[in-house]
Amino acid sequence: MNPAKLKVAIIGSGNIGTDLMIKILRNAKHLEMAVMVGIDPASDGLARAQRMGVATTHEGVEGLTRMDVFQHIDFVFDATSAGAHVQNDAFLRAIKPGIRLIDLTPAAIGPYCVPVVNLEQNLDQLNVNMVTCGGQATIPMVAAVSRVAKVHYAEIVASIASKSAGPGTRANIDEFTETTSKAIEVIGGAAKGKAIIVMNPAEPPLIMRDTVFVLSEAADQALVEASIVEMAAAVQAYVPGYRLKQNVQFDVIPADAPLNIPGLGKFSGLKTSVFLEVEGAAHYLPAYAGNLDIMTSAALATAERMAQSMQQA
Repeated sequence: MNPAKLKVAIIGSGNIGTDLMIKILRNAKHLEMAVMVGIDPASDGLARAQRMGVATTHEGVEGLTRMDVFQHIDFVFDATSAGAHVQNDAFLRAIKPGIRLIDLTPAAIGPYCVPVVNLEQNLDQLNVNMVTCGGQATIPMVAAVSRVAKVHYAEIVASIASKSAGPGTRANIDEFTETTSKAIEVIGGAAKGKAIIVMNPAEPPLIMRDTVFVLSEAADQALVEASIVEMAAAVQAYVPGYRLKQNVQFDVIPADAPLNIPGLGKFSGLKTSVFLEVEGAAHYLPAYAGNLDIMTSAALATAERMAQSMQQA
């Protein structure tokens, strides 16, 4: 006999929230979609939720807490904005202290969580931060190098289609770069991290692409590549459209011709270049929106594993 599924609510009826709702309805084994929360009664996300038989409120997080089902909600996914999440967490926590929040904004109240890297260490957290789409795609690659050799510096460039970036994403650009850069260090293991996002207006829209440059101590290239390939396969387990676009590339930086990183100094060792592509599952937006897919897939994988842990307790 399977334990009863745990009920969840999603705050934010935009692109990310709507995609996540569809994933929960179609794929969740331990979670049950209970409420979609928005602030625009005319939003497509709320209308779609209603058509799919999901309860809705357009009165924000306050409306959620007034619903009878709120007392049975175990998880809340927040797909709003960094500023709104700070307020939402405080409001919900005051009413229901033990509720678990999965934060899909760059607010980072709770610890960063990238499922393949550190989910098991955060199963009991009441608030976890899913970093950013770029972080979910690239931090596993930095961590893959980091478990083979000490990483001095890691720089990532995430390129997404403009059409896949809704108002919430656009409002969070500064937080995106700050949160991703910090998470590259905290989770990825780099001494210093840097993140850049590019919103490409090209038509037809381009699929999400990510480039990862890692400067580490000298290391066995075969071991580094094997670690990267293994990590990519682990991400694919919950993001099927995640893949290495081409073979890993290496450049040896000799001690007599070190690489100068402004503000950090001169380094020798191994430069590893990883080129990624993330194709979306097209649950809500078309397949080019891999940035949505990797965020919602990572959030779902995190909550599913937490729910499984709670059911087994």
